[in-house]
Amino acid sequence: MEGEGVIKHKAYARVGLLGNPSDVYYGNTISLSLANFSATVTLHPSNDLLIQPHPIHDFVRFTSLPQLVNRLNNEGYYGGVRLLMAICKVFHNYCKENSISLAEKNFTLSYDTDIPRQTGLSGSSAIVCAALNCLLDFYDVRHLIKVEVRPGLVLAAENELGIVAGLQDRVAQVYGGLVYMDFSKENMDKLGHGVYEPLDVNLLPPLHLIYAENPSDSGKVHSQVRQRWLNGEEFIVSSMKEVANLAKEGRKALEEKDYSKFAALMNRNFDLRRSMFGDAALGDLNIKMVEVARKVGAASKFTGSGGAVVVYCPHGDSQVKQLQQECDQAGFVLQPIELVPSRLNDIDLKTL
Repeated sequence: MEGEGVIKHKAYARVGLLGNPSDVYYGNTISLSLANFSATVTLHPSNDLLIQPHPIHDFVRFTSLPQLVNRLNNEGYYGGVRLLMAICKVFHNYCKENSISLAEKNFTLSYDTDIPRQTGLSGSSAIVCAALNCLLDFYDVRHLIKVEVRPGLVLAAENELGIVAGLQDRVAQVYGGLVYMDFSKENMDKLGHGVYEPLDVNLLPPLHLIYAENPSDSGKVHSQVRQRWLNGEEFIVSSMKEVANLAKEGRKALEEKDYSKFAALMNRNFDLRRSMFGDAALGDLNIKMVEVARKVGAASKFTGSGGAVVVYCPHGDSQVKQLQQECDQAGFVLQPIELVPSRLNDIDLKTL
C-alpha cells in the first residue's frame, strides 16, 4: 500500500513447467511464477468509479491511418481496460451470490505491465489477478473469499471476454512460487476447483526462458484436440493421461533432485504435445525455439500454448553460453528465470 488509501498489487508472469495442457483435461500440472515480468494494478479511492486506460496499451490517438493499422496488426484491438471491467463485474456478482456485503464506495483502477504480449506467459490473467487483490483489500473481504476460489474468479473474468483457458495459469499467479495442481474430475466436480499444493522453489534447478520479441506466428491452424478428446479418441485420451502423469513424476524427480529425469520429462512433455496438436497448430516459430534449445542438448518445452519456452541446461554455464549464441543467431531473447516466492499472506493462509 502507498499514499492515503492507495492499494497496489503485483502479479507475475507464469511458466507451465510440466503437465500442461492437461489442466483442461482433468490432469495434473506443475507451474511457477517468474519475477522477470509482472503486471501492477493500482487502486485509489475516488468519487466516481473510474477505469483508467493505459497510455500505451489502450492507445487511442494516432499520427495517421497507417499507424493505426500497423498498431492493430501488431498489438490487436484490446488493452487492459476490458480485463479490469470484467473482474469488477465477476467480483461484484460473486460477492452478491455469496452474501458478502460490500461497502458503498468508489475507486479508480489503473494498471501497468511489462509482460511481453503473445508469449504464452499469461499477461492477461496477471492484470486480472492483481486487480482482484486490490478489490479484496479495498472492500476488506480477503478473509471471506478462499484462496482456492480466486483462480476461478480470474478465469471467469477472462471467460467473460471470450478468452479460452484453463485454471493452471491463474493458480500459479494467485499462489506465487512453485505449485503442484491436481485437476482430477473428482476434485473438479466435488470442489469446483483443483487441489493445489505449494512446493519449495529451492527444489528447482536453474531455468531459462526463450521468447521472440516480435512473435508473428503463434500457430495458425485451430486444433481439434479438444473435440477428439471429448469424442474419446484413444490416442488423445491416453496421450493426455501421460502428459498429466509427467507432472506427478516431475514432482518426485524435483523432490529427489533427480534433474536428469526432470530434463527427460520436460522433453517428453513437448513431444507429446506435438504428436497430439501437430506442427501446423504449434507454429514454426514456436517449434524453432524448442529446437534451438535441443540443438545444444538442453531440455525444453512450451511455457503455455506457445510464444515462449522454458529451458533447463543440465551441463550448466558452458551450455547456457552455447544456447545464448544460438538464440542470438535465431533472433530470440534468452533470460535466466528469476523465481518468485509464495504470494500468500497470513489472511490468505487462514482461508486454505
